[in-house]
Amino acid sequence: MNVNPQDPSRIQVIAVSSGKGGVGKSNVVANLAVATARQGRKVLIMDADLALGNVDILLGLTPQYTIEDVLSGQRRLEDVLVTGPEGIRLLPATSGGQAFTQLTHEQQLHLQSAFLQLASPPDLLLIDCAAGISANVLYFSLVAHETLVVVSPDPTSLTDAYALIKILSTRYHLRKFRMLVNKVKHTQEGKDVFRKLSLVTDRFLNISLDYLGCVPTDDYVTMAVAQQRAVCDVYPRAPASRAFTSLVKVLNDWRGDCSWQGGFQLFGPAALGATRTVTEG
Repeated sequence: MNVNPQDPSRIQVIAVSSGKGGVGKSNVVANLAVATARQGRKVLIMDADLALGNVDILLGLTPQYTIEDVLSGQRRLEDVLVTGPEGIRLLPATSGGQAFTQLTHEQQLHLQSAFLQLASPPDLLLIDCAAGISANVLYFSLVAHETLVVVSPDPTSLTDAYALIKILSTRYHLRKFRMLVNKVKHTQEGKDVFRKLSLVTDRFLNISLDYLGCVPTDDYVTMAVAQQRAVCDVYPRAPASRAFTSLVKVLNDWRGDCSWQGGFQLFGPAALGATRTVTEG
């Protein structure tokens, strides 16, 4: 798929969120990126956990610069991106910093401008949001086509995911969400977890919650993390790797549904409304 800065509507953008930490969200992002790139798409990960980013660690990358250098005007976005397995690109976050835990309106606009100037935009942008509910999480959810909520079978994960969805739907009027269940014992457990949350959202929230699928608990994932590699990269036949490959087929099908929020708004003027909504809300 040919994409250029003048055709931003063809860029698929997914904000990946979780109501709580510990569900494996960043690992999901890293492996979805690798599995998608393996099928020939140009993938960019934005590590949007701007204070505690760790996608670079998961992929064994050692970035020289971070998003902080972009937001401060020290470096161009193009110069900060680092290349990982299968040619994926990563915009790294800072680790341990506090300056960008809540982006200002001006910083959001600066980021929009930086993406507009990318010489080679991606086909797919995965935004790895921080866990929980924060102004940054809300903002990045608003400027994406899709919000993918990652949960685990842990009941507290479902409770916190519901809280995140409730705020995004009732306060910011998002109506479509996707859900991935990580660390399941078997496929049926993933479906059961999805059903539990969807029963509640169907009853109390005016939204659409769709099921992307599930990823099994897998010792190979633990081994890959220890090696700072994506499991899809180092153990492509592992159960989790096969699950990610299957999930990518569904994810690719979403491309026909990328207009519901009007295109990637960091690449266009629609982002202005999103920035003001969050900073003034």
